[in-house]
Amino acid sequence: MKHIISLMAVTTIMMQNASAQLVYPVTPKTNQTDVYFNTKVDDPYRWLEDDKSEATKNWVIAQNEVTFGYLNKIPYRQTFKAALEKVFNYPKYSAPFKKGDYYYFYKNNGLQNQSVLYRQKGLKGAVEMVIDPNTLSKDGTTRLTAFSLNKKGTYAVMGLSEGGSDWQTYKVRDMQTGKDLADQLNWVKISGIAWKGDGFYYSRYPAPANGASALSVKNENHQVWFHKVGTAQSADVLVYEDAANPQRFHTASTSSDEQYLYLTVSDRGKGFDGNALFVMDLNTPTASFKPIVKEVSNFSYNVVHHTATHFIIQTNANAPNKKVIAVAINNLDITKATTLIPEQAATLLRASTGGGKIFADYLEDVATKTYVYNYEGKKLGNITYPALGNGGGLGGDEKDKTLFYVFSSFTIPPTIYQYDIATGKSTVFRKPEVAFNPAAYETKQVFYTSKDGTKIPMYIISKKGIKKDGNNVTLLYGYGGFNINLEPGFSATLLPFLDAGGVYAQANLRGGGEYGEKWHKAGMLLNKQNVFDDFIAAGEYLIKEKYTSNSKLALRGGSNGGLLVGAVINQRPDLARVAIPQVGVMDMLRFHKFTIGWNWIADYGSSEQDEANFKNLYAYSPLHNISNTKAYPSTLVTTADHDDRVVPAHSFKYIATLQEMYKGNNPVLIRIDTNSGHGASNTQKNIETLADIYSFIFSEMGVKPTL
Repeated sequence: MKHIISLMAVTTIMMQNASAQLVYPVTPKTNQTDVYFNTKVDDPYRWLEDDKSEATKNWVIAQNEVTFGYLNKIPYRQTFKAALEKVFNYPKYSAPFKKGDYYYFYKNNGLQNQSVLYRQKGLKGAVEMVIDPNTLSKDGTTRLTAFSLNKKGTYAVMGLSEGGSDWQTYKVRDMQTGKDLADQLNWVKISGIAWKGDGFYYSRYPAPANGASALSVKNENHQVWFHKVGTAQSADVLVYEDAANPQRFHTASTSSDEQYLYLTVSDRGKGFDGNALFVMDLNTPTASFKPIVKEVSNFSYNVVHHTATHFIIQTNANAPNKKVIAVAINNLDITKATTLIPEQAATLLRASTGGGKIFADYLEDVATKTYVYNYEGKKLGNITYPALGNGGGLGGDEKDKTLFYVFSSFTIPPTIYQYDIATGKSTVFRKPEVAFNPAAYETKQVFYTSKDGTKIPMYIISKKGIKKDGNNVTLLYGYGGFNINLEPGFSATLLPFLDAGGVYAQANLRGGGEYGEKWHKAGMLLNKQNVFDDFIAAGEYLIKEKYTSNSKLALRGGSNGGLLVGAVINQRPDLARVAIPQVGVMDMLRFHKFTIGWNWIADYGSSEQDEANFKNLYAYSPLHNISNTKAYPSTLVTTADHDDRVVPAHSFKYIATLQEMYKGNNPVLIRIDTNSGHGASNTQKNIETLADIYSFIFSEMGVKPTL
C-alpha cells in the first residue's frame, strides 16, 4: 500500500479514458475489501480517508489543477463573480437582542468576510463595536460562532472557529473594560453557554493525543463542565459525563433567572431520534439532576420557559406535529403533564417566550404563521406577515416591552420588525436596501405528485415573463433529511442566476420536517428511497410543465443533499444535464466511522446494524452504485479540506470512482476549497464557489448568460 502510493507521482502521472475530453489524475487502487453480512464490498480508494498523508495532499493538488484549469476557460466565470459581488454588497443586519442597558446586533457592511458585532445603549444610543472577527485571521476565515452575555452583561463568552471547522474555542471578554481575559477553553463542540453567576456550563470532548487532526479526532465521551471566569480550563469542574455511552450528546442550558440547569441527553448513534431531559435546582446547594424524561427515545423535549409552578416544554411525544405542555415543578412526572398548546394540523417549528407571552411559529404549507399565547395556553392573537415566507423567532426576557423578529421570502430581503408586547403591533425597524427590483421576479408554489402518489410542495422562482418553452436553464435544489425544513428565504446570491435567465426550484422532499414527524419518517431509514423519488418527480414536473428540459436541468444539494444528488444521478443519469453534489455523504457504508458521523445513524441506519439496513444503504449509496455503462451528467463535486462534519474523504472516494468508471465526454470534476469547512468559511469563498457553480451550469448547457 505505502509502496504503491509513494510511487504514484500524482501531479505528473495522468490517465485518460478512451473517449473523455479531460485527463484526470491517476488515483491508485488497493485491494481493500470488507465483508458485510456475507457480501464482499471493495473499497480500493480507502487511502484517501487519510487527510494528513502526502499522497492525499498531492492528489488534492492534482485534482484542483484539472478542475480550475477547466473552470478558468469559461469566458463568463468572472462576470458571474462580479455580478455576485455587486448584488451582495449591501449592509446586512441581524435583529437586536437586549442584555442589561445595551442592545447588541451584527452588521456586515456588504462584502466583509465576517459580520461584526456591535452594541448601543437603548435603540438610539451611540453605536460601538464589540468584536470584529475579520481582524482575527489574515484570510478572514475565523468565525464568531457564539456570543453569550452573563445576566448582568458584564462578561461575555465568545466562540471562535478557524477555517470552517465545527470545533470551537471559547474565550471570555470583560464587557466593562473591553479586554479579553486569559480564559481559553478548547475542544468545544455541540455546546451551549449556560451562565450561572460568575461562571458558565459548557460541553466539550476530552483533548485528543498531540498532533491529532480535527478530521480524525474520535468524537466520543461528550462532557458537561463548569468554568469559573478568570480561571484556567484545567480548573474546570466536571458536571456530567456518561463514559458507558460514549456516543451520547450532553448539552446544558440555564433558565433566564439562573435558578435551573437543564441537561439534554441524546443518543442518535444508537438510532434514537429524541432525547432525555433532566433538571437541577441551582438554588439548592446539595441538588442533583432529577429526571423529567429519564430515558432517551424517539420523542424530543425542549424546555421553553418556567413559571413559578411549571416547566413549559415543547415536545413531539404522541404529537408528530409537536405541542406545548406544562410539567409541575413539584411533580416532575411527565405523564401528569397538562397540554397548553395542543397539536395542530400545521407543524410547530418552535415555541419561545418574551415579555410574558408564548410565541408559537408554525409551518403551514412551507410558510411561517405565528400565534401568540399566554402561559395558560390561551390564544391572544397572531402576527401578520406580508407574504408567503419565513418569519418568527421572537424571544426575550420576561420584563421586555419590545421584541424583534425577521421576515423574508425569496423576493423580500430580511426585514427586521419591532414588536410591541402591550399592543401586539409590529412596525418595520430596519429594512435592507438591495439593488434589485422585487417586482421583476415572481414566486410560485406548486404541488406535484411523487412516484407513490404523495403530493410534494415546491417553490419556483424566476424573472417575470419567462417563456415556458422547455429552454430555461433551471436549477433544482433539494435536501430531504434530518427533519430539516427548506423554507422560503431571501438570498441575494440567487439574483445573478435569475438575471442570467435561470429558473430556481426548491423542492420540499420527504425526510424534512415540513409536515411534521410523519413527513420526516417517510424519508428516513428504510424509507430513504422516497426522498430520491420525490426529487426525480420534481425534475420530471419541471420538464413536463416546460419550465425546462433534460438538457437544461441542473441538480444541486449539499451535505445530505449532496447524497441526494449523488444517488439520483446513479438512478436517473438522464434526468439532468448538470449535477452539483456539495459536501455530500457519499459512502453510506462507512459514514459512521468519521468524526461526528455516527450521529446520523438515527436517520440513515448503519451498515453494521443489521442486514436489512446494510442492504438498504448499499442499494443507494452514491459511491457504491456508480456504473461504467451510464451516461452521467456533467458533474462538479465540491468539498473543503477543513470539513470535519462530512469529511472530504466522502467526496474524494466518490470522484475517484466516477472518474474511473464513467466513459463519456462530460466532465466529472471535484473542486476542493482550502481553509474552509462544511460551509464557506467567509464571504469571498462563498462568492467564488457560487460563481464557479453558476458558470459551470451555463457552460455545460451551452447557454450564454444574459448578464
